[in-house]
Amino acid sequence: MEAQGPTVRVVYFAWVRERIGLSDEYLKLPDNVRTAGDMIAWLSGRGDNYAYALESPSTIRVAVDQLHIEHGEPLGTAREIALFPPMTGG
Repeated sequence: MEAQGPTVRVVYFAWVRERIGLSDEYLKLPDNVRTAGDMIAWLSGRGDNYAYALESPSTIRVAVDQLHIEHGEPLGTAREIALFPPMTGG
């Protein structure tokens, strides 16, 4: 499906960044990408590096405009979406 939706900055952190090979990119999301989970699934299909980075979607944390959201929550009018693994430490 060709991307028709809004253009957003997607930022990758820690081993997600290392596996994808990018720190960030601007993407035009398809209209059917409405939630954080939709976006992770769509990104996984963009190539082997994305599939590898996102092979365990439930472990990926998502922040929209610097606010953490759950995978089932809508992206809304996001300008920036960050993907990162669980953090440890204090």
